Amino acid sequence: MKWLIIISCFASVAGLTAAETNQPTAAGAQLERGRYLVERVGMCAECHSPRDDRGEYDRAHWLEGELISFKPDHPMPFAAIAPPIAGLPGYATDAAAVKFLETGTNAAGKQAMAPMPQFRLNHEDALAVVAYLRSLKK
Repeated sequence: MKWLIIISCFASVAGLTAAETNQPTAAGAQLERGRYLVERVGMCAECHSPRDDRGEYDRAHWLEGELISFKPDHPMPFAAIAPPIAGLPGYATDAAAVKFLETGTNAAGKQAMAPMPQFRLNHEDALAVVAYLRSLKK
């Protein structure tokens, strides 16, 4: 711990950035949290990413939308397509995307159609998810 403090002080005095001292930046930590939530918790790729002939994700089109290959057992409103979420093209502002992730409703006050889960993320997690998805803009 003592060495970390000394290194941090030296880096500060020398004018080095967090990247140059291998220290994560707040923005970097937020992007990593968002990536974790999108890829490991929400499992967004299951619906929002196409797969190749072997059934593996097509990383060249990561989170760019896909046809939903499963259907419900009984008639109900159900989306046929999972829209692209890389870059959040369906959201003009980060605030609108954060609102959706916190409340489950879009700017028009409507919930997403099944099978999209009605997420209720806390504010910090919603900001992290939005930051990560915006970072995927092509």
